[in-house]
Amino acid sequence: MKFCNFIADYQSVIMKKKDSKVSHKNSDLTSVLVEHFGKSLNLARIKFISLFICALCKVQSVCFEKLASGFENNCSSNSSLRRIQRFMADYTLNKDLIARLIFSLLPHEPPYSIAMDRTNWKFGQKNINILVLAIVYKGVAFPILFKLMPKRGNSNTTERIQIIDHYIRLFGIESIHYLVADREFVGEHWIDYLNFNKIEYHIRIRDNFWVMNPKTGKQFKATWLFSDLKLNETKFLYSIYYVNNQLCYLSGSKIKNKEGRPEFQIIISFCKPEIAQKIYKERWQIETAFRAMKTSGFNIEDTHLTEIERIEKLVALVTIAFAWAYLVGIYLHEQVKPIRILNNGKRAKSFFKYALTYIATLLLNSEIKSDIDIFKFLSCT
Repeated sequence: MKFCNFIADYQSVIMKKKDSKVSHKNSDLTSVLVEHFGKSLNLARIKFISLFICALCKVQSVCFEKLASGFENNCSSNSSLRRIQRFMADYTLNKDLIARLIFSLLPHEPPYSIAMDRTNWKFGQKNINILVLAIVYKGVAFPILFKLMPKRGNSNTTERIQIIDHYIRLFGIESIHYLVADREFVGEHWIDYLNFNKIEYHIRIRDNFWVMNPKTGKQFKATWLFSDLKLNETKFLYSIYYVNNQLCYLSGSKIKNKEGRPEFQIIISFCKPEIAQKIYKERWQIETAFRAMKTSGFNIEDTHLTEIERIEKLVALVTIAFAWAYLVGIYLHEQVKPIRILNNGKRAKSFFKYALTYIATLLLNSEIKSDIDIFKFLSCT
């Protein structure tokens, strides 16, 4: 039974004895992760992952020295540091296990809206560039699969197809409702792949794209179709057009950009152009995940790692901690104490930040009592 029932089943996350202390031993998390990894990883590896995730939530940094100080065991910080270094250097982590874990914890059933995006940072002369596929839910996107690219700039069609094919192998094409992506994710062969596989998509294109009417053969820039729009107006077209030699539907709106200047937001779709502008807004949720993994959460840019395989292991562990915090945050907001709403209608803090503070407080202060078993939020039962 999927963990998506955790909100409906309030009692399943309440400790049997009220006001009992939350255990600060990593064994609490270890016993939960054994449910997921017990058939694939030995107990020593699962214990390490538990130590790592708890430490990550406490110190909120991927700096190994800081993480080692947050390990809750009988070893010195130096011993814990060497353990972290050995894991990153020598152990081959099956990232599919992490993907399946995150998928099993999602608080609703498929099909899902999925978002594709890319984030990057630079350490010294080394470019760290990550292509991410995430499942969108309640203001955030849960990273499911990612591909590190040892280069600057955009992903290419092959890399995008590989990550979608990987997702389909793990979870099935029927689990995809929509794919949303930004202007980087266009191209003839890429759209051909999505059309051929009947993957519904809503992808923004650049204003200067040329489109062609298949009935008349006439070509014109995409903005010409939406030139009559006023600010905040939306229009969708039921006629099909060629974009990059691929047939698709078009919709457009006129919005203000980050600088406050009016611009067009033109979206190509496999079908249903009438919902494209609304669905496309879900793409921004992946930015929330990136911020959580970076400056507003785990500060992944603190890492000094430059080797692709080691960074991939680090990102995989960070995604577990991210999912844990976000699920706890949803529960706290909906069942314990709602997050304050500001005058502009936005929440004062994200679900993620709300829960990360809560989890860290419990892990760092053994005298604090809680009615909530935070470790159960990573349980598959």
